[in-house]
Amino acid sequence: GSFSSPESNLPSPVKQEEAKAETLPDLNAEILYEDWDDIPPSSALEEISEEEAVQIIAEPLLPLQSSTLRDYVDHSETLAKLVHLGVDLSQVEKRQKAGQLLLTLDFEKDVRKILLFLKDVGVEDNQLGPFLTKNPYILGEDLEALETRVAYLKSKKFGKAEIAQMVSRAPYLLLFSVERLDNRLGFFKNELGLSVKKTKDLVIRLPRLLTGKLEPVKENLQVCQIELGFQHNEIQQIVFKTPKILTASKKRLRQTFDYLHNIMGIPHQMLTRFPQVFNSKLLRIKERHLFLTFLGRAQYDPAQPSYISLDQLVSLPDEVFCTEIARASIQDFEKFLKTL
Repeated sequence: GSFSSPESNLPSPVKQEEAKAETLPDLNAEILYEDWDDIPPSSALEEISEEEAVQIIAEPLLPLQSSTLRDYVDHSETLAKLVHLGVDLSQVEKRQKAGQLLLTLDFEKDVRKILLFLKDVGVEDNQLGPFLTKNPYILGEDLEALETRVAYLKSKKFGKAEIAQMVSRAPYLLLFSVERLDNRLGFFKNELGLSVKKTKDLVIRLPRLLTGKLEPVKENLQVCQIELGFQHNEIQQIVFKTPKILTASKKRLRQTFDYLHNIMGIPHQMLTRFPQVFNSKLLRIKERHLFLTFLGRAQYDPAQPSYISLDQLVSLPDEVFCTEIARASIQDFEKFLKTL
């Protein structure tokens, strides 16, 4: 099964679904969403005229000069019920046009069916509030379009529990058209040269790869190959073991690599075997390496008897690291840190 033919084995409503206009605000995504994985799939790159821009800025957040959605809870059954579910209106109203959207929805006619759909997909009752706080826009989506997107994921052999996990961890996932989801899966499969199964595993573990921007991912892949000097097959292994490397800060990647490779002398093949080390704070790596160097125990060559793996270096709690790896007391380590 490949991810590159969107219409090959899809249910028939796909074409209708793609023809529908998305109900999201096409505004500058950066303004609205702090986290890169929170980008809604509206055409954020579309240029808008100055007149449109002025209208967007001038438009009040809510009608009737009210400054907060809270003022409407007593008058709106929809808002009252959403609050009861655990939706945080103070967060919702920070999202462009989300406040107006909620005020136009009728709970029985519009909202209930989406809640039932989300529960059916596998969003837990106690997660509905936090989910809708992050993605209130789903309440304005066409139910058939949402069902088509889930049907697409099932057609790609994602299991029910896997889809539930992905939707819960990447709340914007179901706002993406089938075509966009298919293109995104195709990108990771082709760019990384992964099998269909490995591509699926990758996005199940980090579903925001399907909803976030691709630019940072492309840049990080280039950094790994061109600046850090990893081979294509090494990058494949690194990304599969540690998907977060695709979304990590480039500066942090460079600094961590520089210290591990150029100061500690760790070769590329070792870093490929333990890429989790890139998730560690550089300060933690430095402190522990310097302590081991001070004790004469900084040995990272697997051929040597006193070999210490990168895993042991970074993943153990301080107490265990001191007693089992450094063979010293935690007090000795704390004293040593004061001398740095």
